[in-house]
Amino acid sequence: MKTYQVVGIGNAIVDVIAQCDDSFLDHMGIEKGIMQLIERDRAETLYAAMKDRTQAPGGSVGNTIAGLGNLGLKAAFIGRVRDDALGRFYEAALHGEGTDFPNVPVAAADLPTSRSMIFVTPDGERSMNTYLGISAEVSTGDVAPEVVEEAGILFLEGYLFDKDQGKAAFLAAAQACHRGGGRAGIALSDPFCVNRHRDDFRRLVREDMDYVIGNQHEWEALYQTDLDTALDQAAAECGLVVCTRSGADVILRAGAERVEVPVHRVTPVDATGAGDQFAAGFLYGYATGRDLATAGRMGCVAAAEVISHFGARPEADLKLAFREAGLL
Repeated sequence: MKTYQVVGIGNAIVDVIAQCDDSFLDHMGIEKGIMQLIERDRAETLYAAMKDRTQAPGGSVGNTIAGLGNLGLKAAFIGRVRDDALGRFYEAALHGEGTDFPNVPVAAADLPTSRSMIFVTPDGERSMNTYLGISAEVSTGDVAPEVVEEAGILFLEGYLFDKDQGKAAFLAAAQACHRGGGRAGIALSDPFCVNRHRDDFRRLVREDMDYVIGNQHEWEALYQTDLDTALDQAAAECGLVVCTRSGADVILRAGAERVEVPVHRVTPVDATGAGDQFAAGFLYGYATGRDLATAGRMGCVAAAEVISHFGARPEADLKLAFREAGLL
């Protein structure tokens, strides 16, 4: 029996949320309704300007691991935070959710804990300003082999592939996971990141990944072709590929097997975290031996729950939602 059913590696980001009006956005020069990467000085200015702010642990794979914890799987998250107020908050929040956080906050660090300042206007729009800080510095030194070797499933965040030390950490983690008999996979995360590192991503998918999750734009960027051709190539190179399509049917490929899972369209309250929780539902099915169609439907149910409220982590009991959908 493995110590962990799933171990994730990703950006450890604290979401800092505040209500504001449109005039505040204009005054602070914040572009409404989008996510922007910002530098440290800008992050400190915006953080200081937030009133009645609330905090929540975030990050794409971190959100997925939280969803798996909601579903009762034993999970751990590997990420990098500084020993500052936000870093200690992140560590305590994960422990409070029942998720192991093997990496202690770093005391001697030049960069602060990563944070995303999220401004919510009365119309429900979320304007996100993300400073990556120390989380983007994950390296092989942060990946304890004794943790990853004890993972049934390893889940990697494509955003961290932007730096050489992140690439090295992913390779070391995948190798350690396979030594322990586990399965390793990655979320492609972003078509711009894929475009910057296409050859390295292709090599990782072909040689080291047992499964890959991406959306239509990411798959097309990876293989520089139309979606069907891209998924044919991916299925020839990797054991399991998953493609989400912004409200259209989800496509899953395992060798010659192709499954399409219908998505029931709903009007989202907040679409943030939909992909992260799709991954949580899918990985729950994958980890517990469900067939492709069931795992895909679990992903869709989890995604539907998170877009029904503000925030990127589930609030309802996902297992109950699975039962109500006839999946358990």
